[in-house]
Amino acid sequence: MEARTLGITMGTPYFKIRHELEKLKVVVRSSNYALYGDMSQRLMSLLRANCNEIEIYSIDEAFVRLSRPPNSNIHSWARKLRAQAYRNLGLPIAIGIGKNKCQAKIANHIAKDTPAHAGIFDLLNTEDTDQLLEAIAIEEVWGIGQKAARWCRMRNIQTARQLRDMPTSELRASCGVKTVRIQLELRGHLCLPLSLTSSPKKETCVSRSFSRPITLIEELREAISTYVVCGSVKLRYQQQYARTITIFVRINSLTTPSNIQTATTQLDLPSNDTNVLLKAALKLVEQIFQPHRKLTKAGVIMQQLQETKYLQHHLFTKHGVKEQKHQENLMSTVDHINERYGRNTVSWAACGVQQTWHMRRNQLSRSS
Repeated sequence: MEARTLGITMGTPYFKIRHELEKLKVVVRSSNYALYGDMSQRLMSLLRANCNEIEIYSIDEAFVRLSRPPNSNIHSWARKLRAQAYRNLGLPIAIGIGKNKCQAKIANHIAKDTPAHAGIFDLLNTEDTDQLLEAIAIEEVWGIGQKAARWCRMRNIQTARQLRDMPTSELRASCGVKTVRIQLELRGHLCLPLSLTSSPKKETCVSRSFSRPITLIEELREAISTYVVCGSVKLRYQQQYARTITIFVRINSLTTPSNIQTATTQLDLPSNDTNVLLKAALKLVEQIFQPHRKLTKAGVIMQQLQETKYLQHHLFTKHGVKEQKHQENLMSTVDHINERYGRNTVSWAACGVQQTWHMRRNQLSRSS
């Protein structure tokens, strides 16, 4: 919010505005994904303890369902929750209250953008709803994409109120049923119920940009190995196997624009065993690497995921149940050690020791 006030748009490269930030004495922090994930889990646990039902929408957003008190005023509840989140986690959260998801998102937008509301706004406890919706641009309505917003603008539908009041048949014919559901939610109907159970992931990706362009195959092997190790841990946490593994690299040069190159292989048996996935991925490195090409980013994508309680066997591949159990116990032990004593307490030699290519995070924020 503070950066936006200074005119700094999302995604602006740091090096382009570094001198301006120094003049303004802006505090700059590097990404700390482990900290963000931990704080997200703690916030969601706090919400679960204070709400009837919860749908985790993203790392920093959730929809919850509450039972309204007889006086229809839950402002005091929201105030206590916001104070608790700040006291326990140091997080200033915004709470938007409405009949449904779309109204709650609009209320949340108002709560964040209007300091007078102190981070809390109840759309159902106000008398000037039309005026509020008139102040919300069509692009700010949750669920309205660029294509739908452009179509609305061309027909002089510029605000949330105008979207709510326009003919439904015209909207359905041009923008589809999903946009109609958003319109009906603006009118107070419940069209998008909470999703209380998360659907299994279809793929898992681990990728990072390098601190500098790399040109050596040894460095690419280390990077891919590091990402495979991280991805396999995620698979075991999700209780999933991967059947297909893809690696990709991004190539930058002075003569050609940035381009992505990929290589894919399929495992005989789906697996989340780090050793199995490493062997498959490192073979792909040999296929994809080209000397003298400057690589700025690489990643690993685990695909065709399936639950660990099912394992589709291969007719011509030997499968030792005892050996598989031994490997599962080994992976479980390694995960437990790393969880207890810190990440990478036990790792694989293929990941290297001095990762000079690793993403630069010299201004990392504190984790405690």
